[in-house]
Amino acid sequence: MRDSAWPARRDDGQGEPGRETAEDLLTQVARGDEAAFERLYPLVAGPVLGVVRRVVRDTAQTEEVAQEVLVELWRTAPRFDRARGSALTWALTLAHRRAVDRVRSAQARTDREERFGAESGTREFDEVAETVTTNLEREQVRRCLGSLTTLQRESVVLAYYGGRTYNEVAELLRAPLGTIKTRLRDGLIRLRDCLGVA
Repeated sequence: MRDSAWPARRDDGQGEPGRETAEDLLTQVARGDEAAFERLYPLVAGPVLGVVRRVVRDTAQTEEVAQEVLVELWRTAPRFDRARGSALTWALTLAHRRAVDRVRSAQARTDREERFGAESGTREFDEVAETVTTNLEREQVRRCLGSLTTLQRESVVLAYYGGRTYNEVAELLRAPLGTIKTRLRDGLIRLRDCLGVA
């Protein structure tokens, strides 16, 4: 009775008749034999998945890394050397290396994100103090605007808060351009004095 874990060997004249070792199969895979890879897969897939699972510990990533290892096993089979160890040991070494690389990569990404978050989260000023200062400045400007004459206040508000040109202010207020310029100059001087700006 044949052990079901060891598929029947095609007669290629190597090893014990009727049995294929993982090493035999990997040698055939190195020659591009897809059928040999199909027979090798059930021998190595479970142990590869187990090694990756112990290192990675994330189900989705474990399956992805195990798949990458099996693809790498197919791709790099010509590098397998029987003299240096068994096919399973070689496959598990590939699995361990790939899993460790994934963990290191994930850790490096996490470290970068944390570093970026810490750097971008650091403020060069106290946000509360900045808000209070801004509000106080606004209140002071409102108070100082209130100290201007109605004509000066209208001119300043239209020009500096409304973004209007001197000509547009003159048209809106139906006053000569020279008068508007004088109102603005006088209004700004009074604002400067009220705000204590040098």
